[in-house]
Amino acid sequence: MTMSDERTLDLLEAKIAELRELDKLDGMDLTAEIERLEGKLQSLRIDHYAELSDWDRVKLARHAKRPTALDFIQRMLPDFFELHGDRLAGDDPALVAGLARLEGRSVAVLAHQKGRTTDENKERLFGMARPQGYRKARRVMRLAERFGFPLVSLIDTPGAYPGLESESLNIGGAIAECLETMMALSVPTVAAVIGEGGSGGAIAIAAADRVLMLENAIYTVISPEGAAAVLWKDRDRVREAAQALGLTAPRLAELGLIDEVIPEPLGGAHKEPDTTADALRNALSRHLEELSKQDPEARRETRRQRYRDIGRFHTLAEGS
Repeated sequence: MTMSDERTLDLLEAKIAELRELDKLDGMDLTAEIERLEGKLQSLRIDHYAELSDWDRVKLARHAKRPTALDFIQRMLPDFFELHGDRLAGDDPALVAGLARLEGRSVAVLAHQKGRTTDENKERLFGMARPQGYRKARRVMRLAERFGFPLVSLIDTPGAYPGLESESLNIGGAIAECLETMMALSVPTVAAVIGEGGSGGAIAIAAADRVLMLENAIYTVISPEGAAAVLWKDRDRVREAAQALGLTAPRLAELGLIDEVIPEPLGGAHKEPDTTADALRNALSRHLEELSKQDPEARRETRRQRYRDIGRFHTLAEGS
């Protein structure tokens, strides 16, 4: 899928939107023309999105119009009540936390939040949380444990914030404490990668009983750009790096690293945010229902074993 393909689709969508507005005027009947263009648009989408490369999915995961965590929360959890601060160094807007009700069930919610505009992204640090964010997450994890609320995490971050402030406030320790706390919870936990799932910044709130991914989300230890620079000293080899990393939802499901791939509308989640939110809500609710029927201690041990079993290794014979 090339940039020219995307521009063609965007222009056609804009034309259809323009005709719909004109159709509302008295004496105008553009129904036939709108239907013709919608048919053409659907055909082009099928052609362009039928066979996506791994790099194409990376671009969709990062798409400027892709729904953010708060977009999904607004659609799925209308009574979401946000909590602020880590009770130590302050608040971090890159990681949103709070309480809500999902299909009638009280839940604790953690979510990486990117911005939509340049100013918003500066405020949200492009969804890259600092130690304050992960300590806030740990605070809400403990709250969930105290009151018996299942925990839902929405993952969308390139990684933890790499600045001097993060290092001075012990970002590594904050992530490690998050992982330790989440692994020990007795309540059900479900994480969903909704956009980018990058490195330790993502897994800090994703060490859950069940891990889901939207169809065009990515989950990886390093970005394709970073991998290309490290492996080949050439950032232009991002397509090759994306494929080698196996970062797409279908590939990770095949490897058994995630539990479900949630379908997106043709062209990506930003084409039909409401439809995508409905699919995500249904999947989260279904997995929480299944997990809630399990014995807490058995569930915790299953979670522990799940992460101990990840990875492959080969034992060399003695003397080899």
